[in-house]
Amino acid sequence: MPSLSTLVDNFNAGTLGPEWGNSYGGTAVVGGRARVPCTTGYAGCQTGYAWTLSGASLFVQVPTVPAVGGAVVEAYFAVTVQGATAGTRVGFSMNAVNGLLRCVSETDYWDDDAVELTYDPVAHLFLRLAEDGTNLTWATSPDGTTWTTRRTLATPAWIDTDAEACALDMSAHRDSGTADYAEFDLVNTLSNGAVWTATADLSAQTTLGAAALVAASATATLSAEGTLTAAPALSAHAAATLSGQATLTADAASSEIPEVAGLAAGIFDLHIEQGATYVQNFRVTDVPDFTWDGWTARAQIRSAAASDNGDLLLDLTPYLTVIGDTVRLALPATVTEPLTRNGVWDLEMVSGGTVVRLLQGRVVMSLEVTR
Repeated sequence: MPSLSTLVDNFNAGTLGPEWGNSYGGTAVVGGRARVPCTTGYAGCQTGYAWTLSGASLFVQVPTVPAVGGAVVEAYFAVTVQGATAGTRVGFSMNAVNGLLRCVSETDYWDDDAVELTYDPVAHLFLRLAEDGTNLTWATSPDGTTWTTRRTLATPAWIDTDAEACALDMSAHRDSGTADYAEFDLVNTLSNGAVWTATADLSAQTTLGAAALVAASATATLSAEGTLTAAPALSAHAAATLSGQATLTADAASSEIPEVAGLAAGIFDLHIEQGATYVQNFRVTDVPDFTWDGWTARAQIRSAAASDNGDLLLDLTPYLTVIGDTVRLALPATVTEPLTRNGVWDLEMVSGGTVVRLLQGRVVMSLEVTR
């Protein structure tokens, strides 16, 4: 089933992708953001009704919100996951007229028990919904990293019933006044670099050639458009590349690569199939004679970042092997079989007192059917 955890978009491609096929009311991509008109009509950036929130987590940045703009009762934006029944939805809404951010679980378009907060455009810049099989939580963040839980509720039954029949809707509307817009960005990603076209030469694991869009930040962190991100992992070179499965290359010659200990971690999501063997190689490809000799690798999967007291789901360290220019992660089927929860992970390289946080990201589980 398509989990909302796997929906990733920074809108830097310039147009709405096919996953937003139900968008309406004049929504378009402007300046690397999804811009939704806030008029007396209705507009939204919406996926098809083909997703599930069950066991998923999603977040989005809302950098621009509607203004009051004259005599008006409501001028709002909303980020909701909608079920198959009209008016059944969970998420956030903010009315600029009363300045309240509502954390809602609605039936027939309303929730008498909604949690209301005085809206703060800094503290509430990022909004997150997460479902863990028991509870649904609403959280806000100023930076997409440090989260504050705002509401926790036993998971509504329809979230499981409507698996593969839910839609993410990011909308705006006003009843009168001056038309403006809301903007949405960074859906399930913090990578927001400009986009360049580059090539991806696939490794021996496959024979398919492909073209990829990559983004390069000031620290030359490379990210493939979608869920693959890789960081250069060597010091004192004009261009360095780290790959996961595919060999990802980009022109970083115009960016000065800092010492290895100063590199920012790249974003790379692990997509693991429960009960199946998982093998992933992370390799430096464009630096002659590079080796990780003398370094050791360590990694963990947790339900949330350690600072949030996340539960340890799996210690990956025993399954990491350093081989020359490659760090290899190999999980036997017996190890992935007990894994049922999505989480977060990172990979660190250690040499003496030097620790380099090489990669970080989400862990998305595909639950097993055949046993």
